[in-house]
Amino acid sequence: MKRSAFLQPLSREHHGALSLASACARAAQSGDAAKIAETCERAVRAFAVELEPHFRIEERSLLPRLLDAEAQPLVQRTLDEHRLLRALLDGLGRNDAEALAEFGAQLAAHVRFEERTLFPAIERALEV
Repeated sequence: MKRSAFLQPLSREHHGALSLASACARAAQSGDAAKIAETCERAVRAFAVELEPHFRIEERSLLPRLLDAEAQPLVQRTLDEHRLLRALLDGLGRNDAEALAEFGAQLAAHVRFEERTLFPAIERALEV
């Protein structure tokens, strides 16, 4: 499905997020302390440079467009998932393999939710 022009840049950024999520899962499962530390550092850096700005755009520009009551659970889920991913940064800063695995799993699930559920809802809201 082709995304609306408004959402295309954010949708493209999701590819990088999924790549990061996969790297987090692989590193966490490796048991290699150096690889875990390297990937935790990569994830923290990517969060600051890519994910946090992406989240702010969604929170400030997209979610306010979902005004109807039926869309409010989508808004709340998005905000809750953003909060969870932010909270996992502490563990990444400690090179915690469990936090790295959780971060990767949550990031992948979040991207899929946005692509399959949130973005289509926003596109429907934009059509009105």
